[in-house]
Amino acid sequence: MRARRQAKKLTFAIAAWTVAMAAFVFFRYSQSPELPQWAVGSADLATLSIYMGLIFGSLHWMSNLIADFSTINRMPYLFSVFFKGLFLLLGATTLAYITQFLNMWAIENHVSTLRQMLTAHILYSPSFQALIIYLVVVRVGLAFIEQMALIVGPRILLNIGLGKYHRPRYEQRLFLYLDMVASTTHAESLGDYRFSRLIQDCFSLLSDTIVNNEAEIYRYMGDAVLIYWPTKLGVKHDRSLNVYYEFSQELNWQRKYFEEQYGFVPKFKAAAHCGQVVAAVVGVQKQEVSFFSDVLNTLARLQDQCNPLGQRMLISGSLHSQLDTSSSDYQFDNLGPIKLKGKQYSIEVFGVSPKVSDN
Repeated sequence: MRARRQAKKLTFAIAAWTVAMAAFVFFRYSQSPELPQWAVGSADLATLSIYMGLIFGSLHWMSNLIADFSTINRMPYLFSVFFKGLFLLLGATTLAYITQFLNMWAIENHVSTLRQMLTAHILYSPSFQALIIYLVVVRVGLAFIEQMALIVGPRILLNIGLGKYHRPRYEQRLFLYLDMVASTTHAESLGDYRFSRLIQDCFSLLSDTIVNNEAEIYRYMGDAVLIYWPTKLGVKHDRSLNVYYEFSQELNWQRKYFEEQYGFVPKFKAAAHCGQVVAAVVGVQKQEVSFFSDVLNTLARLQDQCNPLGQRMLISGSLHSQLDTSSSDYQFDNLGPIKLKGKQYSIEVFGVSPKVSDN
């Protein structure tokens, strides 16, 4: 799953940089009546665009990969962008020298070519400086898009860009509510600073699980988080259930770290519910896509029943009816109709737990 995600990122980086380099090559040579010395025909310009897109796209992806799997992602964001920019500078310099080498190889002897390759005159050429400026603009632009995708989610960012939610629209959504058990007690024993670090560590472990199950974060609420999918996507392969139990497993795998740092392993409870919501962009200074529906109110009340019912995870009857329970890796305990606080009517509630293997 992680390899497939990285493959998608690499594909996006190469595609984005190929488009950017095609624009650069077009404006760089479109006004010139003659082709550069190394080009036999106009098709060579398209080849150059692809060549540059592969180089810069691969360097872009590689710099993101190194940053994601090192301490760089915990450093100030500007430092991260600067670090990633060094890869592009390396690529631009290499590309400039290779291009100059090909040009000089055709018109001068090889010794002279190699001697000039060792000089710095390429770095002072207008074409190279124009390329560097263009690279900075493109890299900053892509960094902004990547950061916005992390903040609001890639699907939401695309939909906002397309103006999809500027008018309220009805949609079917599945929501998962995760909340830390005994958070008030933990906050009092740890203090505000250490408790906030605990929350950071927990939700950092959650991130991979979110991506692996094609979910998106709707909102962080202190020690709780609200996750969502389009309903059909969330019920497929039990994704809405996998997130909770995979997250719990990740916390357990990091048991030694949490016990050393905080003296205990945090536990979470969960509830899931689905239904029709109204989605719309709200706000002017700080826009976000908000969901309006009784589904969210019901979900919060359902999550409150985890402790009274002695369950780690609860789901509503409406969600249970959409799951393929025959092939599921989970077992469902029908707890009957439950009247939730503040609700006029009772709803069917199910407890969820992993199936016990016979082996």
